[in-house]
Amino acid sequence: MKKVEVIGLSGFPAVKKGDKIGDMIVRVLRKNKVELRPKDILVIAHKIVSKSEGNTRRLKDVKYSSFAERIGRETGKDPRFVQVVLDQSKKIVRIKNNHIIVETLHGFVCANAGVDRSNSSNPNEVVLLPENPDLSAKRIRERIKFLTGVDVAVIISDTHGRPFRRGVINVAVGISGLNPFRDYRGKKDFSGYVMRSTVVAVADEIACAAELVMGQGDEGVPVVIVRGLKPSLNGQDARQLVRTEREDIFR
Repeated sequence: MKKVEVIGLSGFPAVKKGDKIGDMIVRVLRKNKVELRPKDILVIAHKIVSKSEGNTRRLKDVKYSSFAERIGRETGKDPRFVQVVLDQSKKIVRIKNNHIIVETLHGFVCANAGVDRSNSSNPNEVVLLPENPDLSAKRIRERIKFLTGVDVAVIISDTHGRPFRRGVINVAVGISGLNPFRDYRGKKDFSGYVMRSTVVAVADEIACAAELVMGQGDEGVPVVIVRGLKPSLNGQDARQLVRTEREDIFR
């Protein structure tokens, strides 16, 4: 019988710059009386990682351009917020229906470059994506292994919208110790047909499963254990999940 468990870790204190997320996770694990197992997968809300790394901006300190002001008028958004979005973007993909869709400095295509005002301890502060989510995931994974002796995989997640479906879902923006794909190409289905193009984004599926427990109040349950999948512990990263512009048939 195949079984996957999704275990939310509650009781995290508020995260501030300089906090070590790996250490905090281990303390909360002990508080919850949960022991890690080899090949567990930890899904971590990116906001606590960004806060610990100081990757936030105070809107009152932002000087905005005339371009940001114009977009702000067009979308109904604070021009200071728009400027932060522009600072975190390689290019604007589309502005429509009060949405700003951009390609982030990391290469993700999403709304507002992942800049978020929710779940910030300060209403005048916005939380950015980690500068290097894959490196952040790697450091957290290494710290947890040092403290516990257990080798786990780590996913840093964020919620993104989808162009042809309503509602947001969790996706992987940083990975360590996990193959982000499950490749079925060359394998036969139940009818004997050889699959030629089926590659499942398993890292995003795991992030989605974690969100069912995590919710959007990520200061309550910002870390989730997904157990039972036995991932391949390798060095791949989340950037492989992103289609290049050449591959993207919708841009």
